[in-house]
Amino acid sequence: MHKTINSSDFRNMILVGAKQLELNRAKVDALNVFPVPDGDTGTNMSLTMQSCVNEMNTCRSSAFSEVCDSVSKGALKGARGNSGVILSQILKGMCSVIKKCEKEVDVKTFAKAFEAGTKVAYSAVSVPKEGTILTVIRMMSEFAIKIAGKKKNLETFLHDVIEEGDRALALTPELLPVLKKAGVVDSGGVGLMTIIKGFNAALTGEEVVDDDYGSVEAVAPEDSDYSDNSAILNMDIADIQFAYCTEFFIINMKKSTTLSAIDRLREKLMNIGDSVICIGDLDLVKVHVHTNQPGRALTYALELGELDRPKIENMLEQNRQVKAKLEAERKDMGMLAICTGAGLSEIFKELLVDRVMEGGQTMNPSASDIASSVQKINADHVFVFPNNKNIILAAEQAKNLVENKTLHVIPTKNVPQGFAAALEFDPEASAEENKTNMIHALDNVKVGQVTYAVRNTSLNGFTIKEGDIIGLDDKKILAKSQSLEETVLKLIAKMKEETHQVITLYYGEDVKKSEAEALVEAVSEQYPDCDVDFHSGGQSVYYYIISME
Repeated sequence: MHKTINSSDFRNMILVGAKQLELNRAKVDALNVFPVPDGDTGTNMSLTMQSCVNEMNTCRSSAFSEVCDSVSKGALKGARGNSGVILSQILKGMCSVIKKCEKEVDVKTFAKAFEAGTKVAYSAVSVPKEGTILTVIRMMSEFAIKIAGKKKNLETFLHDVIEEGDRALALTPELLPVLKKAGVVDSGGVGLMTIIKGFNAALTGEEVVDDDYGSVEAVAPEDSDYSDNSAILNMDIADIQFAYCTEFFIINMKKSTTLSAIDRLREKLMNIGDSVICIGDLDLVKVHVHTNQPGRALTYALELGELDRPKIENMLEQNRQVKAKLEAERKDMGMLAICTGAGLSEIFKELLVDRVMEGGQTMNPSASDIASSVQKINADHVFVFPNNKNIILAAEQAKNLVENKTLHVIPTKNVPQGFAAALEFDPEASAEENKTNMIHALDNVKVGQVTYAVRNTSLNGFTIKEGDIIGLDDKKILAKSQSLEETVLKLIAKMKEETHQVITLYYGEDVKKSEAEALVEAVSEQYPDCDVDFHSGGQSVYYYIISME
């Protein structure tokens, strides 16, 4: 039994907690409130934990302070979706207490860590909602503080805290009516409980899986269509330790040169610089080194043979030139949009959005992903359009990771709102004026989405069967039928207001252009006073995204 744990035990708890969640990721994903195929809570939380593991594995220290800092940093960098962001804040709070310990953590300290995790997580959410992961961590932390003085070892302490967490989880449908209607408990709470159970398994020695989990890497959304100058923009020349990039070949080796001599050359180069490449044989050796003593590198090489094609570049001057060019091209304001679908991406580019990064309902980018994309925009102020309510919180957290510029989050919950915000951009106006105008523009757009049900349920007054075509706004299901066209028409009828003059349909990757054209004709016939248009969105999951203005 563990009366206390050391930093090695804590590392193992993080590893096993992450491993336990990955094993149950699909189950957590399945606990989605809406019966649509976009459940991703388990994936978001698992990727957040994987980022913790990856960052922790780079920490070679055994000090609690450094281990905890790596866990906190990894959690923030990898946080995806609301659930991942809240999880990152729970871990941050817990680590803020544990890092103060020099050698060991006892039951009382761990209870205080739960308490701190709760406080930090609640403070990260502007309007905390009970019946969620927040309720589960709060009830666990309150119970942990209550029983800490009575427990002598961490195993029994965590066992009892887990039981309280399970009770809290069972209460979530009573606290959040939408969960009760869907017949599920909170998915984020399930994810958290899975991690905590992993913590306890690490202490009790229960087997989870024979797998080197530390080798798993979280994959960031790909947006490689753009050049990346962020490293240069944010690099100080003082950060360049070795100024001269030195390259050459060694040919016509001396008779006295041996393979051991090539190895010794490599060691000498490593003593005078970094980024060393010294490979080859007695016929030809290729050398690359960053050093402040290029002459010594060349002298060492001459001991083995003749030099061929030597090249020495001053990286300090290269950096100055590139940075000067980028600074000259730097603008006051830029825009970043997040969406999935080639058609939607192209529309954002036509609206002069600087970067469009991949992300949406089934893949929420992390705070680190968003910050990285913002960093690549050569502007002092960057407006971010999350275009999904589950990405807004991560975008807000990205503010803490951005350097040398200001990130403004425009709380767009869907792509049409993002379009409306981008259309308001005025390069002649100030950043604050643009932000105000963009936020006001969101109120002028009403958006519906059409997809299919992935399970049977009763919700919003509808009895839903698997395979039904359902139409919903950002809050609830408004229409359903067996027909895609019928559902679209029902949804528009429910959402349309007299002031709406324009109806736009963005069709997804599973809809043919001819089908969209036929549907637009049907909508035009029903609403002759409106301008009805359509575009290829190419989005997954949703057959149609419908905008009304």
